[in-house]
Amino acid sequence: MDFEGIKTKLMQYKEEGKGVFTSSSFQTHSIVLLHILSRIDKSIPVYFINTGFHFPETLMFRDEISERFGLNLVDLKTPVSMSRQLDQDGRFFYASDPDYCCFLNKTAPMQNVLREYDVWINGVRGDQSAVRKAMKVEQPAPHDSIRFHPMLDWNAKMIWQYRKEFDLPEHPLDSKGYMSIGCAPCTRKLDPDMQEREARWYGMNKVECGLHTDLVKK
Repeated sequence: MDFEGIKTKLMQYKEEGKGVFTSSSFQTHSIVLLHILSRIDKSIPVYFINTGFHFPETLMFRDEISERFGLNLVDLKTPVSMSRQLDQDGRFFYASDPDYCCFLNKTAPMQNVLREYDVWINGVRGDQSAVRKAMKVEQPAPHDSIRFHPMLDWNAKMIWQYRKEFDLPEHPLDSKGYMSIGCAPCTRKLDPDMQEREARWYGMNKVECGLHTDLVKK
């Protein structure tokens, strides 16, 4: 969808009395949707899932972009303390059970947010993975909410062109070889022969955190 298409859809949701929010990981490719939304309605809540394991550069970039775009930023954290995120051997779950770690820190907190809103504006793109390619622009989600995927038909080249047009910055780790950036323990630099998201949970037989598998209805 282009800018006008997104704007029209958001106006429709507003006229229908639907409560909308978006979420962002504040990666380089994420800021295009944030910039578009800031041009339409700066009051839309932007949830950042703060797992406590992010790179410091991500937190700095989040704050920079939020101030620059005038975003209504909401820091979303799990109620489960770090001390309760250790297995019986004293290891963090991200090392011994990454699926459970993602559930505690991402999926469960976001599920609670879905109880409060009608529409989740989500920036997934179909070219990122097979899971995302199978999604639809509008898709049912838990608690009678709707996932709205306005960037589904965008690709990396379109993201780059939009960033160039509006002179949008890149995440500081991009220049250091990182392309898909999540929590520090589960993110590595991209090798030349790797696809974008293969640098996430490398060697763990895992490609999604649960936000786009558990919090969507097929």
